[in-house]
Amino acid sequence: MPSETEKSTSAPSDTNKDAPLDERDQKESDSIALPTHVAGSGTLDRLVYTARDYARAAASENTLKAYAKDWAHFARWLRMKGADPLPPSPEMIGLYLADLASGSGPSASQSASRPLSVSTIERRLSGLAWNYTQRGFTLDRNNRHVATVLAGIKRKHARPPVQKEAILAEDILVMVATLPYDLRGLRDRAILLLGYAGGLRRSEIVSLDVHKDDTPDSGGWIEIFDKGALLTLNAKTGWREVEIGRGSKDQTCPVHALERWLHFAKIDFGPVFVGSSRDGKRPSDTRLNDKHVARLIKRTVLNAGIRSELPEKERLALFSGHSLRAGLASSAEVDERYVQKHLGHASAEMTRRYQRRRDRFRVNLTKAAGL
Repeated sequence: MPSETEKSTSAPSDTNKDAPLDERDQKESDSIALPTHVAGSGTLDRLVYTARDYARAAASENTLKAYAKDWAHFARWLRMKGADPLPPSPEMIGLYLADLASGSGPSASQSASRPLSVSTIERRLSGLAWNYTQRGFTLDRNNRHVATVLAGIKRKHARPPVQKEAILAEDILVMVATLPYDLRGLRDRAILLLGYAGGLRRSEIVSLDVHKDDTPDSGGWIEIFDKGALLTLNAKTGWREVEIGRGSKDQTCPVHALERWLHFAKIDFGPVFVGSSRDGKRPSDTRLNDKHVARLIKRTVLNAGIRSELPEKERLALFSGHSLRAGLASSAEVDERYVQKHLGHASAEMTRRYQRRRDRFRVNLTKAAGL
């Protein structure tokens, strides 16, 4: 009987052809196994499972979910064309990318699908490359069948990125004012103020623990001092520290809001932000999902009447979790270097993408050149 390694590095056998590809591919995603010439033992078998856990930890949960969906979509597309995903075929991948860009639909019997943006297509391609790597194959993105099609898609369809609206300082004040002072309101107030003052991603907010190593799925921890709070985050770009100073008044101070939530919710261990009972009076033991942050932002934006001149659907589409990061970058009147460090950006150019309002001509090279 072939080992898992053999199955992951060779084309599927005829006996498997009738099985749904997406089910088969889900099983193959955990393809780390012992080589066929190594005898199994209890210790080695345990190490296989340990290695699989480390492999899954190489990317965030959201990224892994997206990659799994990318692979499932690609596998279904190939099945409808009568092809197999293994081994990788640059020709078929090039056709797949062209189909995504043109929105021609998965089959003639189905209605045309919406053309995808260039950024989404590139993300799909990254997902396929990652999935092929997990199965012991290499997807050559420089192959002419892939590279030339992608270059043509970029040239024909590339558009400036659509940015979410920034939540500015005056906006966040009105948003937190709409929240009640029950336990749920205290939690949501702390989420908004901490996320805004820290310029945090929504995943970073909900992954916080009270102490280091409180839970296996922790993404960081907090330390509260007289002058502010220090967040140590295992962020998208690696470990970083975020210092959040105390505000000018308790009503809008993120550190004070955090302290009140922890005190009244009696949280001294584990996740900082957890769910609550239906009546909002009792905390649960379950860590909040990052989608709660996005829903909270949209709900308080509506309740606060921000951009009320627009229809509700358009207002909701304007704001997301990233609106907090963009808001801090746009509102903080400090040297750009400090904003870049605070947000954890590798370059000043990335920080400028988040700054929705800034003096673009503060540095005038025309005058500096003598004109």
